Amino acid sequence: MTTSTSIIEPRQFRDVMGHLPTGVVVVAGRDHERGTPAGLVVGTFQSLSLDPPLVCFSVATSSRSWPKIRPSGFFSASVLTDGQDAVCRAMSGKQEDKFAEVDWHESADGCPQIIGAHAWIDCRTVQELEGGDHLIVIGEVRGMATGSGDPLVFHRGRLGGYREPLHA
Repeated sequence: MTTSTSIIEPRQFRDVMGHLPTGVVVVAGRDHERGTPAGLVVGTFQSLSLDPPLVCFSVATSSRSWPKIRPSGFFSASVLTDGQDAVCRAMSGKQEDKFAEVDWHESADGCPQIIGAHAWIDCRTVQELEGGDHLIVIGEVRGMATGSGDPLVFHRGRLGGYREPLHA
């Protein structure tokens, strides 16, 4: 890996990019060694292609959770609902069993889906690309559904809900 010669300091980069609100998404699958649920929170989940239906997200190369999920080739993305702050904190933690206090059920591919989420997207991993200190993961969508409520949003270092604009 090459070392950056950028004049942008990491703290400044985080502060400025933090002004862009992002949805809070739990990417989850099965630990390939234990068969237990494994997951992580990503703030970069997005649609990539309509035909074929593809999504992508970024994960730090230092992640301890993604290497547990990767070998199965499948993951489920749960878009968290406003009020699921505790789920976000649990899935962002370093504890061994992140799902101990989280309600979930299995997708058709056996991946954990968070109960009460705003939406679910079930995927098969089709490609990983290197992107600095992150991997860009591309998934083919195999199934999807919506829940209710408003999405949980991360903005300027805080979790909150999406608010409808006052004027159209």
